[in-house]
Amino acid sequence: MSNRQAEIAAALDVIPPFSDEAALAAEVERRKTFIKHCLRNSGLKVLVLGISGGVDSLTAGRLAQLSIEELREETGDSAYRFIAVRLPHGTQHDEHDAQASLQFIRADEEDTVNIADSVTGLGEQVTHLQTLSDARRDFVMGNVKARIRMVAQFAIANANNGLVIGTDHAAEAVMGFFTKFGDGACDLAPLSGLVKAQVRAIAKHLGAPDNLAFKVPTADLEELRPGKPDEEAHGVSYAEIDAFLHGQPVREEAYAIIVRTFDATRHKREQPLAP
Repeated sequence: MSNRQAEIAAALDVIPPFSDEAALAAEVERRKTFIKHCLRNSGLKVLVLGISGGVDSLTAGRLAQLSIEELREETGDSAYRFIAVRLPHGTQHDEHDAQASLQFIRADEEDTVNIADSVTGLGEQVTHLQTLSDARRDFVMGNVKARIRMVAQFAIANANNGLVIGTDHAAEAVMGFFTKFGDGACDLAPLSGLVKAQVRAIAKHLGAPDNLAFKVPTADLEELRPGKPDEEAHGVSYAEIDAFLHGQPVREEAYAIIVRTFDATRHKREQPLAP
């Protein structure tokens, strides 16, 4: 392991590879305990999470629902509940995966907020967007979608005196692959420190079907490239990112991309600058 690999892994609190199934199961229990601890410490009783159809929200959602069920059993308080929210922009091309995720998660409550009108309305009002090239405007509006989804989740959480769950994990954090104050904004992030393969392993451990656990990841924020794979945006595979974070050898080019991207996106992982 290089010094930079060790430094970056430590900064992201990366969890070592699971040694066996028992270690995986123990990590699942630790994550559920964390979720329950966050709710109890907050004095609140509701969790909210947007479900996209990808493995990250699938895994975080099922962990949330299981945690809520345990809290109800442990406390006898039926007020604890989990709200899973669909946040499509118009018609989502992989809506079938999102619906399958909801069926797997089995949330106490499901809701849908279509963000298309809000995104379009804001886009029409921001005159600075009108002079951009199609590709640049598409990119900026992708970030708008992520931030509108954040606003919707926090609105639902506020209305129910609850907390918003985030789905960020180490393999996304190292690449800064989230929208600042968008999907990067949350009250608790129960997948933190895990690499992508570990998220998939937890999904499988919880009983998720292969087509969801091993689905090709996509942020799906760009209109011009719907369903664009994360790995295409990264320029490296998740397998290489995971290996890097676990201190294993990777291609020289992959190493350079990961380190360069980590350094360039540092601002996303830190508090706002202050004098």
